[in-house]
Amino acid sequence: MEPRGTKRRAEKTEVAEPPNSLPHAAPSLPTKPALYSGPFPFYRRPSELGCFSLDSQRQYHGDARALRYYSPPPTNGPGLNFDLRDGYPDRYHPRDEEVREGLDHLLRWLLEHRDQLEGGPGWLAGAVVTWRGHLTKLLITPYEQQEGWQLAASRFQGTLYLSEVETPAARAQRLARPPLLRQLMYMGYKFEQYMCADKPGGSPDPSGEVNTNVAFCSVLRSRLGSYPLLFSGEVDCMAPRAASTQPPTCYVELKTSKELHSPGQWRAFYRHKLLKWWAQSFLPGIPHVVAGFRNPEGFVRSLRTFPTMEMFEHVRNDRHGWSPSVCVNFCAAFLSFAQSTVVQDDPSPMPSSPRLVHLFSWEPGGPVTVSVHRDAPYAFLPTWYVEAMTADLPSPSKTTSPKD
Repeated sequence: MEPRGTKRRAEKTEVAEPPNSLPHAAPSLPTKPALYSGPFPFYRRPSELGCFSLDSQRQYHGDARALRYYSPPPTNGPGLNFDLRDGYPDRYHPRDEEVREGLDHLLRWLLEHRDQLEGGPGWLAGAVVTWRGHLTKLLITPYEQQEGWQLAASRFQGTLYLSEVETPAARAQRLARPPLLRQLMYMGYKFEQYMCADKPGGSPDPSGEVNTNVAFCSVLRSRLGSYPLLFSGEVDCMAPRAASTQPPTCYVELKTSKELHSPGQWRAFYRHKLLKWWAQSFLPGIPHVVAGFRNPEGFVRSLRTFPTMEMFEHVRNDRHGWSPSVCVNFCAAFLSFAQSTVVQDDPSPMPSSPRLVHLFSWEPGGPVTVSVHRDAPYAFLPTWYVEAMTADLPSPSKTTSPKD
C-alpha cells in the first residue's frame, strides 16, 4: 500500500491540455511530512557507471585524475591541530559562482558514454537525469525551514532532465555573503586538504592552494520506485583500505562542524546538519561521513565517523527529528509529479522551435508549484547536446533495446 502523498496523489494533478498550449491552472504538490510517512520505498543500490574530473580551470576530463585518497592522521600520533584558516585568503582560488554550468559536465559524460549504458541508449528514455545535489534538496524538503529551491525540467527523447535554478533570494544571499561565511566555506575545503593525498598511501600536503574548481565526480545509476535515475555528484576521496574497493562503497564524505558541548547543541546537530549529511551520502551509497570538529579559533581538535545508515538512530526517539522514509517518499512523489506534469517531449530538433521548460518552485511552508516557460532564461539543455543526440537517433527498426 502506497504512503499518502506519493505517486497516486501526484497523478491526480496531471493537467490534460492540448499539446501546444500552456496550462491555465498550475498543479501543486504538498510537502507536509505527515503526508509521506509510511513504508520505505524501493531504492536500488546505486552502481557507478563512470566518472569524470574537472581541473583547476574547470575544464572537463573524462577520467579520474582529480580523485584523491583518504589519508587520516594516525590514531596513535600527536593530538590533532589542523589549522583551517591557514592559507586564507592568499592560497584560495574559489570557483566563479556567476558561471551557471547547469548539467553541462554530466551531459558531456553522457554523450560520450550513451552507447555503453547497460540496456542500451533506450534505457535513458524513461530515466531522470540530474545532479546528486538536486536530489538531496528534494529529500530534505519536508523538513527544510529556511531555503527554497527552483528546478527547471525538460523532457527530451523521453528522458526527464532536472537542473537547478538559483532563486532570487539565494542569489541575493550569495552576493551579500559576509566575510566570515566565506572563510567558513574555505575551512571546509581546507579540511579536505589535511585529510587527502594525491595517491594511495601518500601523505596529505596542506601547503598548496585550495582551488574549488577542481572536482572528481562519480556518475551513478539507481532507481527510486519505478523511476530509473542517472545522476552525478562530487566525491571527496576514496579510501584505499576500504573493505570493498568497489565504488561507491569505497568513497568517503568529509565534513566540518563547530565543536559541540551541550546536549541541546547535539540535538540541533542531529536534527538539522545530520539530515543533510545523510541525504547527501545516502543517495550515492557512500557509507561513511568523517567529520572534523573545529574550535572557535578554526583548529580541528577531533574527528568522528558517522556511518550513513546509522545516522537516523540519533533522532529515532526525537519527536522533532526526521524520518528517512518521509524524505525518500517525498522524493518519489516529486518524481511522479514531475513525470506526469512534463509530458511534452522537448526541445524540438528544429533550431527555430522554442524550448519548453517547466519550472518547479518551492518555498518553506508551502507546496511545490509549477509554471511553464519558453526558452530563456530557464532553458538549460545546450544546443551541442541536443544536436548530437538528435543526430544519433536510431531508425525505427532499431528502436527496441534489451530490458533493464
